[in-house]
Amino acid sequence: MPKELHENICSDTVFEQIYNKYSKDLNDFLFYKYGAALNPADKAQDAFIKLWDNCKKVSFSKAKSFLFTVANNLMLNEAKHQKVVLKYQKILPNNTTHETPEFLLEKEQYLERYKAVLESLKEEQRIAFLLNKVEGKKHSEIADMLGVTQKVVEYRIYSAFKILKTELENFSIK
Repeated sequence: MPKELHENICSDTVFEQIYNKYSKDLNDFLFYKYGAALNPADKAQDAFIKLWDNCKKVSFSKAKSFLFTVANNLMLNEAKHQKVVLKYQKILPNNTTHETPEFLLEKEQYLERYKAVLESLKEEQRIAFLLNKVEGKKHSEIADMLGVTQKVVEYRIYSAFKILKTELENFSIK
C-alpha cells in the first residue's frame, strides 16, 4: 500500500492549500443547497475550523470529504435550530399582568413626580445622586470624577435623598 504524501494536514502550507482549493466550492455547495438564510459562509468557515482542530486525524486525501460532511451537518443543525426558534415564536407570550389599572396609573404618576423632583434638584446634587444610586458608583469614585472631596459627595447625595424623601411619599432606596 503506497504511503500518503501528507500523513496529516497540520502544516500551515498544507492547510492553506486545502483552504484555497475547497473554500469556494464548499461555500457554493452550501449556498445552493440551503440558501443564504442560514449563513453558508459562516458554516464553511466553521467547517475549516473543525478541520484544523482535527488536523492530526484527517489525511490530505480525506480533507474534502471531511469538510463537506462537517459543513453539511452544521447546516442541518442550524436548520433544525431555526425550526425550534420559529415554533417558539408562534407561541404568544402571556402579556397579562395581575396589576390593576389603578396601580399602573399610580405607578406612572409616581414616576413622573420622581422625574420632576429630580429635575428640581441642584445639578451637583442630581449628578452625585444618580451616579451613586443609578450607576452604582462609590463615593470615592464620584469624588474623583467630579474633582471634589468625598465628604462633599456624601453631603450632595444625602441632601438630594432628603429632598426626594420630603417631596415623594413612601420614597426609599435599597
